[in-house]
Amino acid sequence: MSEVTDNPIAAKLKGRARTQAPARRADPAPSRWAWRMQRLMLTPLFRLGLRVGIPFAITLSAGTWWLSNPENQAMILDAVAQTRASIEERPEFMVNLMAIDGGNPDIDTAIRAAVPLDFPISSFELDPSAMRDTLIGMAPIKEAAVRIRPGGILQVDITPRVPIAIWRTAEGLTLVDHEGTLVSKIARRDTRPDLPVIAGEGAHKHVIEAMELVDAGAPLGARLRGLVRMGDRRWDVVLDRNQRILLPAKGAVRALERAIALDGVDQVLSRDIARIDLRLSDRPTVRMNAAANDTWWTTRQLNSRNQ
Repeated sequence: MSEVTDNPIAAKLKGRARTQAPARRADPAPSRWAWRMQRLMLTPLFRLGLRVGIPFAITLSAGTWWLSNPENQAMILDAVAQTRASIEERPEFMVNLMAIDGGNPDIDTAIRAAVPLDFPISSFELDPSAMRDTLIGMAPIKEAAVRIRPGGILQVDITPRVPIAIWRTAEGLTLVDHEGTLVSKIARRDTRPDLPVIAGEGAHKHVIEAMELVDAGAPLGARLRGLVRMGDRRWDVVLDRNQRILLPAKGAVRALERAIALDGVDQVLSRDIARIDLRLSDRPTVRMNAAANDTWWTTRQLNSRNQ
C-alpha cells in the first residue's frame, strides 16, 4: 500500500483519472436539421415539386431562352405558314366563282366592284359576315345573304330595294323606296315615267304619306305632276298649267279628296286659277292667275260704269 502511494507517477495518474469527467455516449437520434429535412421529404407537395416542378422550370427556362432567338422564331413562323398554306390551298377548300341571285345587271356589277375577289381563292380567306355587312351598306340592296356552296361557289342572295318615287333635289333626281332610303340616281325623269315625283326638304322622309296623296289624286290623271314638301311640314299638289293645291299639315288626304270633289261639281281646276288653298278647312280660298285677275277687274269696272 505504501508502494502505490509512494510512487509519484502512479499517484499523479490516479489523481488525473479522478478529475476527468466520465465519457458521454453517442445520441442515436438525428440532428434538428436532419429531422426537418426528413419531415420535408415526407410532404407530398414538396415531393411533387421535386418530381415535376423543378424539371418543368428547367424545361421552361430552356425553351424560353431558345425562343428568344429571332432566327428560331422566324423558323417556327415559316413552318406554321407552310403548314397552313398546304391545308388552305387544298382543292376542296378553294372558291372558284361568285353567283349572285336576286339582283339585276347594274346591281351585280356594283356588287363585284364593292367586293373585288381574285378567283380562285381559299375559303379560309373569305369572311361572309363582313361581305354581307358591305353589301347591306350599299344603297340599292335591302338585305343580303352570303355563303359558300359546295363545289367552290360563293353564293350571294340579295333583296334589292324597290323604288316607289322620284325625289327631285338641287343635286338631281334620286329614286327612293317606301322607307325613304335613297336607292340610286337617274339622269332624266322619263327614265322612270311610272313613278311619281316628290320634291322639297325632307320629302323622302314622308314618302308613305306622299304615296297616299298620289293614290287619292288618281282621279286627276295625267294632270298630277308631283308633290312638293313645304317647310318639311305639309304638302302642295302640283298640277299642270302651274296650278297648285295647298294642303294642310293634318288631314291632307281628306283635303285633297275635298278639292277633287269640288272640281267634279264646279270644274274649279278647269278654270284659270293659280292655286286652291285648303290649309284652313273652314275657309278654302282660290287665287286666280294674273291675266284672269286683270280680266276680272276690267269686267267689274265696265259693269260698274254701265250701271
